[in-house]
Amino acid sequence: MKLFKTLLLTALTLLLFSTANAQSTDDDQKLSLNSGTIDNQFEYVIRRSNSWQDYKTVKKTWLYALKAHTIDSLKAVHKDLDDTQAVVLKQAKEIEDLKLNLNNTKTSLDNTIIEKDSMELFGIQMTKPNYSLTLWSIVGVLSALLLFFIYKYRNSNAITKQSNKSLAEIEEEFEEHRRNALEREQKVRRQLQDMINEQKKS
Repeated sequence: MKLFKTLLLTALTLLLFSTANAQSTDDDQKLSLNSGTIDNQFEYVIRRSNSWQDYKTVKKTWLYALKAHTIDSLKAVHKDLDDTQAVVLKQAKEIEDLKLNLNNTKTSLDNTIIEKDSMELFGIQMTKPNYSLTLWSIVGVLSALLLFFIYKYRNSNAITKQSNKSLAEIEEEFEEHRRNALEREQKVRRQLQDMINEQKKS
């Protein structure tokens, strides 16, 4: 029984050790100094370096390689940052241009709406309601003047007809008076002639 326990304990210990060793080997195989992220490269250096008390002894070549990779990564990051800043500046300029175009379009649209909603009368730009009001006021005034002139014309025509009628009556009276006067004159002349003839006879 003791032997069985010892064998079982030994088998379990070997199994655990081989699993941990395999996992550590897998992790070490995944880590590399020349590939992967900077974090993985640092991890590789830390794991593969020798330990002495609280210190790690690292190969100089690893440090130089890690330094070169870090500088390359920083350069790539700086380049990406510069590219991103260039894109941001370009997009900011495009946004400003778009805002300017939008303002110009809005101004043009406002002017078009104002022109659409307004009309010109006698060289003066006015809104449609004011235009209609002014136009109908002019039509009303002209209509009133037309009615006034028609009234005046009819009144003058009636006065003219009355005057013509009165003139005709006066002319007729005058003609009658002239005839009467002519007849009286002729009568007086005849009487005068008769008197002259009688005087001559006597």
